[in-house]
Amino acid sequence: MNGNALRSYNCKNEELTVICGFSVQNLRRDLPDFTGYSPMFNEAYLTAYEAKIAAVEELVQPKSETVEQKIITERIYSTLDGLFSPINYVEGYVDLAGNTIPISAADFGLVQLRKSARSHDVENALNLLRTVASNLKKYKVALTAKGLTEELTAKFSDAATSLAEDKNKKYALTSNRAALVQTNVDLLNDLYDQLTEICKIGKILYKTTDKAKLNDYTFSHLLKQVRRVDKPEEDKPAAKDPESHATE
Repeated sequence: MNGNALRSYNCKNEELTVICGFSVQNLRRDLPDFTGYSPMFNEAYLTAYEAKIAAVEELVQPKSETVEQKIITERIYSTLDGLFSPINYVEGYVDLAGNTIPISAADFGLVQLRKSARSHDVENALNLLRTVASNLKKYKVALTAKGLTEELTAKFSDAATSLAEDKNKKYALTSNRAALVQTNVDLLNDLYDQLTEICKIGKILYKTTDKAKLNDYTFSHLLKQVRRVDKPEEDKPAAKDPESHATE
């Protein structure tokens, strides 16, 4: 395994495993034709290919980390959604304070914070929470006179702490996984090589006999199915076909 190895495929790691999953379905359907072409394409070959795909899937998107990412994301959304009521309360106190606070709710950072919370924009929300915290401290006396409590103030600082921690956890998971995948890129290249092998034979078998099945062994077509792109074909960059070197 080589951490400096380059990827031999032209798609996302996650897309590669999905494409290979499609090719498994196609190969299982057409296995008699493949076996008729060469006995190496048999049930054992198919089983080994499926096992290789499963191993790469677990490397790229392990189920445990996928669940953890989902939990963190849900917690982030809950934290952001929980800011709406505190924002409304503070806006009310700013309004009640009148001229004793020389800035509007927008300048206070509350309007923009609400927008960021609604769109679940963590980065902007964190920046705006710092602005709001600064203004809460600056105008604490005037706001406290109108009803601001330490408990309400703490909701903003607690949200900022929670969001920062969850953001870092997500980054660590993603970064560590990317490093591990890069270290094991040979496994992904090996899987791509087998996909290439299958596609080349599929092209030999169906290029002049079955246009529909030919598409099933064309990398660009399989990638399109994964991405579900509606953009016209002529406007898209051509994807690299692993079977492009097969006999024409």
